Amino acid sequence: MKTELAVRRVAKKGHLNRNSLVAEVILHAVFIMFALICVLPILLIVGISFTDESVLVREGYNFIPAKFSLDAYRYIADNAQSLLNAYGVTILVTVCGTFVSVLIIAFFAYPLSRKDFKYRNGFTFFMFLTMLFNGGMVPWYLVCTRVLHIQNTIFALIVPYLFNSWYCIILRTFFATSLPISLVESAKIDGAGELKTFFRIVIPLSLPGIATVALFQTLTYWNDWWLPLMLTTSPELSNLQFLLYRMLTNIQMLAQISTGGADVGAALNRMPTESTRMALCIVAIGPIIFAYPFFQRYFIQGLTVGAIKG
Repeated sequence: MKTELAVRRVAKKGHLNRNSLVAEVILHAVFIMFALICVLPILLIVGISFTDESVLVREGYNFIPAKFSLDAYRYIADNAQSLLNAYGVTILVTVCGTFVSVLIIAFFAYPLSRKDFKYRNGFTFFMFLTMLFNGGMVPWYLVCTRVLHIQNTIFALIVPYLFNSWYCIILRTFFATSLPISLVESAKIDGAGELKTFFRIVIPLSLPGIATVALFQTLTYWNDWWLPLMLTTSPELSNLQFLLYRMLTNIQMLAQISTGGADVGAALNRMPTESTRMALCIVAIGPIIFAYPFFQRYFIQGLTVGAIKG
């Protein structure tokens, strides 16, 4: 009898192992397909950017260039001064904007996570209200230009994105679920004030949640072209995405008026329009792709823990 039970246990264990192996293979296959779906468009863009324009017009897009060409990157290099200035503006805005916005969001989210905060419900309601309703684009523009007077300044690219209610909810929930109240009480017993407790205890223990919000804000500032379009007229304040937008707009404008004269049409034919668009995309997304691995250590934990509203 004991031998028969042992045989059954071994058979059942082997069946479970086979099921687990099948499930693991299926999951790996699904994630590999998902990874390919994400990576293949980028590889296609890279291939197009190194393809000769005449080949693109004749044969269409291909992962492997039928005729290798650097004309698109030469065209970008001819505008190197504007590109370097745009990179400087983008990096400055992204670094400063992300740091200040994460600090403001953390300052707002931490008191809301404390049940002993007297005005917790009132501030939470105010935050939710701004998520559901907004004044619209015209009042927003008037506030930025007539009240804050930030038009045509570097602050026009930073201030409008300093606070985000949804990111505040993520960080508030992370504080509430990941930080035991006993830590705060112990700090008070040891004589630490609120600011010292926040910077010496709360921040070091909340790096996953803070890194998650920082990544979201970094992407927001890096990919923004709307604020330069609305609030700036100076070319010196053009960031990378707005420079990309202007160059693509100029290419489209030349394409529309190319039938108006032989000179314009000849100039357009010499210009690598399609490959230049893809090369500009590579130039714009390159740095942010390399920055992502530095956030990946904290990103998954911060997103899964802090994304539950409570």
